Amino acid sequence: MSSLQPHVLSSPVSGRESAAAGAAAMLSSLGMDIAGETTQRTPERMAAAYRELLQPREFNLTTFPNEEGYDGLLIQKDIAFVSLCEHHGLPFTGRATVGYLPGERIVGLSKLARVVEQFSRRFQVQERLTKQIATYLEQHLTPGGVGVVMQAEHMCMTLRGVQAAGTTTVTSSLRGLLLKDDRTRTEFFNLAGAGR
Repeated sequence: MSSLQPHVLSSPVSGRESAAAGAAAMLSSLGMDIAGETTQRTPERMAAAYRELLQPREFNLTTFPNEEGYDGLLIQKDIAFVSLCEHHGLPFTGRATVGYLPGERIVGLSKLARVVEQFSRRFQVQERLTKQIATYLEQHLTPGGVGVVMQAEHMCMTLRGVQAAGTTTVTSSLRGLLLKDDRTRTEFFNLAGAGR
């Protein structure tokens, strides 16, 4: 599957059972008693929780003709997202800002959040996630430019290892005029950071 295609998990019963069995083996090896009344379904619940975190909702990228000829930046801020670190399996959570300069078509506003969800609901690294969102929008909208900024807290860094609680990682990906034109790039970052 291309990394720029919507992410869909298969859902056969055997897959759910093997995930629950794997969770049971891991929890048992870490010392949890999974035979107790309150924990006997923990492996099943754990597997279901991960499936939910890895399964985005289906969507179609609805676009409309840009009948007004709008040529200014459109920016959607504070799109909440959750993803899973592909190195530790722990969540990283944060907010995305997505903007673009419309071409001949504009996108339904809710679809920007859906695109973020499509690429975050999988095992990821933040750098790749940021680029995938920008590339997808560039390919499907043919805009004058695209900008994506993502800020996230990584549990693999704040709960373990260095344990740097409250640390935020920021990534950006710029395309078209948002990359090449100084004025447009400055406007994007000013609007993306407004009110902070």
